[in-house]
Amino acid sequence: MPGTSAPVMASEPVAPRAAATTTTADQATIGKSLVIKGEVTGSESLYIDGRVEGSISLAGNRVTIGRNGVVAANINAREIVVLGKVRGNLTASDRVDIRSDGSLTGDVVAARISIEDGAYFKGGIDIRKGGQPAQGKPNGEEKGIPASEPAVVAARA
Repeated sequence: MPGTSAPVMASEPVAPRAAATTTTADQATIGKSLVIKGEVTGSESLYIDGRVEGSISLAGNRVTIGRNGVVAANINAREIVVLGKVRGNLTASDRVDIRSDGSLTGDVVAARISIEDGAYFKGGIDIRKGGQPAQGKPNGEEKGIPASEPAVVAARA
């Protein structure tokens, strides 16, 4: 009987690993030692732990700048998470997250934004409802900045 229960226990940990592997397989990674200069495009999510200069366009996907990542590029994606350093404008159809160790110098256009305590941000914020066109930018910035600041403070307080 102990032989029968051992395979059952062994099969339980295998299932979560397989699910995690599938999720990781959908994301490309730029490692710490890699330097890319130019245009990055594609149709999968991207994790950047190295250096990228140029432009990144992964509409409909997630771009994560890791803690070691240094990016000097405009980024266009569905979701952008900043853990490292970014210099450039971010356009997200869904959300932008600047985590506590993250640094962003540039403008943000997104439906939602989150800036954690300790994060560095210098630039403008334009809050747009999902998929709204880039018309009337000055009005959007004036409305977006005051509306988002109290929301961020209230969420983190």
